[in-house]
Amino acid sequence: MIEAELKARVRDPEGVMQALEEAYGPGRPEVYQDTYYDDPAGRLMGGDRELRIRTVHSADDARTVLTYKGARVDEVSGSKPEAETRVDDAAAAHEIVRGLGFVPRIAFEKRCRNYSFQRSGRDLLATLVRVPEIDGTFVEVETLASAEDDLPAALAVVRSALEALGIEMDDLTTEQYTDAVAAVR
Repeated sequence: MIEAELKARVRDPEGVMQALEEAYGPGRPEVYQDTYYDDPAGRLMGGDRELRIRTVHSADDARTVLTYKGARVDEVSGSKPEAETRVDDAAAAHEIVRGLGFVPRIAFEKRCRNYSFQRSGRDLLATLVRVPEIDGTFVEVETLASAEDDLPAALAVVRSALEALGIEMDDLTTEQYTDAVAAVR
């Protein structure tokens, strides 16, 4: 599967949140604790790939997800093939990844508000994001594409969802949070 995602800087966070809430109901506030791993030589990140362990804290629970993202298949959007699975024990997941020779490269927190909805027959997730170390608010909208030939159609649906929120295409960015946080540190 390919994560068809677009991310934009938000000029009016309150207005976008209001539009999301009016259209899709109250969002789910969650805090993501992300740790990105790489081999000691930096070949994963150097090859535009990611190995991440994310623990998501919500009012109701905490869950941990192990994710591998391959290199971008679309430079304009930054969309990547993605494999993801939930793990029962976060500490064990970190231990396994370290035991395989990977080392933590960067860890940071994302404060998110998530909205799940459907558009044009696709499940979408819109997320308002604040990373304490980075100025500004971002919105990410994503869906899954079954293959590279499905990616243009999936991205068209994502674009239409962003436009419905008043996001201008000039505000899109492919800058990764990992790079932005590393630059600040």
